[in-house]
Amino acid sequence: MSSTGDKVKGVANEAVGNIKQGVGKATDNDRLRAEGVVQEKKGEAQQTVGKVKDAVKNGADKA
Repeated sequence: MSSTGDKVKGVANEAVGNIKQGVGKATDNDRLRAEGVVQEKKGEAQQTVGKVKDAVKNGADKA
């Protein structure tokens, strides 16, 4: 997957995770809140992967 694709999927997962956390909190559903936290962290990790790919590509282009 491209760095842009990783970052876009990461932002989407992070957003959905935040929504799940909010709904879980509003409905007092601990399981949904926990799923939201996990999905948010997954999104953050995907964004990091995309940034690392960009950095590696930029470094290779300069070499």
